[in-house]
Amino acid sequence: MPVLGLIKEGKVPSDNRVAMTPKQCKWFKEQFPNWDIIVESSETRCYSDKEYQREGISIINDISSADILLGIKEVPVNQLIAGKTYLYFSHTKKEQPYNQALFHAMMDKQITLIDYECLEHEDGQRLIGFGFFAGIVGAHNGIMAYGNRTKGFHLGRVKEVKDYMELVHTYFGLKLPNIKIAITGSGRVAHGILEIMNLMDVQQVEPEDYNNRTYAYPVYVHLKGGDLYKHKDTGFYNREDFHCNPENYNCTFNQFLKHTHILMNGIYWEKGIPPLFTLDDLKDDDFALTTIADITDDAHGSVPINLGDSTSENPVYGVDINNLEKTIPYLHSSIDIMAVGNLPNELPRDASRFFGEQLIKYVLPDLIGDGNEIIRKATMLNKGVLTEHFDYLKSYAQH
Repeated sequence: MPVLGLIKEGKVPSDNRVAMTPKQCKWFKEQFPNWDIIVESSETRCYSDKEYQREGISIINDISSADILLGIKEVPVNQLIAGKTYLYFSHTKKEQPYNQALFHAMMDKQITLIDYECLEHEDGQRLIGFGFFAGIVGAHNGIMAYGNRTKGFHLGRVKEVKDYMELVHTYFGLKLPNIKIAITGSGRVAHGILEIMNLMDVQQVEPEDYNNRTYAYPVYVHLKGGDLYKHKDTGFYNREDFHCNPENYNCTFNQFLKHTHILMNGIYWEKGIPPLFTLDDLKDDDFALTTIADITDDAHGSVPINLGDSTSENPVYGVDINNLEKTIPYLHSSIDIMAVGNLPNELPRDASRFFGEQLIKYVLPDLIGDGNEIIRKATMLNKGVLTEHFDYLKSYAQH
């Protein structure tokens, strides 16, 4: 009988999320009786071993009997099991240098890697992810950072509440000042940000009004691809052409810089896409930004002063606008950056349940069946060999 396994997260610092909750594992066993499912014991997972056992799921210390292994974050090289099929966020599709050794190790161990980030609908929309909860926590942290900077209001940490419903109740009675917030992106991250804006009673306005009017209450503008990028020759935006030829586009976000107090960045970025602003823009006397929640979190990416990850323990750091060096947060001469790489981990049970539902709907039936084009296109390595769809990683894959 083939076996599906949930691995213990090995990356440090530890991540508490899991690909499937106990009840979802029970559902899997009932729906697919020809498969077994096992869970590697973990003391740090948001769902305890006992919660899985209560649903009839076996807890084991040696996961090597599983054929397909589901994780969340990168698997440490010394914990990889040769010849297995893994699903997790490998953070290698953008040729991230810090995970190149991991990629090589998977090749050496003849591992099949299916990356969650590469599971996409035909139009390129991602199938599954934690983006919604990244947006939730990132937006909260951005507002929290602005409150800490201005001392105008106080928000606690998301991880201090037990779940999302309790978090919602912390917003009752919160009154924000008359600030302007720019939100970028159109995917799950942006949806999570918008959820928090609505809960905090921040009103949406159109781009032209945002730039030309003042308000007696907090407002936000929601900027998607067509609001942010224009073709250098035609002045128009075409999504498919933009992602194929980003060098042919200019970013127009600088028109919002002198009106924006907080930037909530949820837009997708990869090499070649113009940043939202330049380092020269920082020197403009009208540059109004003081707080940036870079939720998509690409170092030196769409936010050029993202100097790298902050941590869940210390989610905000400052960047001196004169020498561009990292500082403590909330200094007058600095811009505050929130750039945490595992934001959904502050609501791990809600985020895991949401992720597992997507996995069940869109991935598992094909994964344990005969597969399909979606699974094939998300397979970066097949028994250690780089697949055709990821030919562009050839130099990255070379030892």
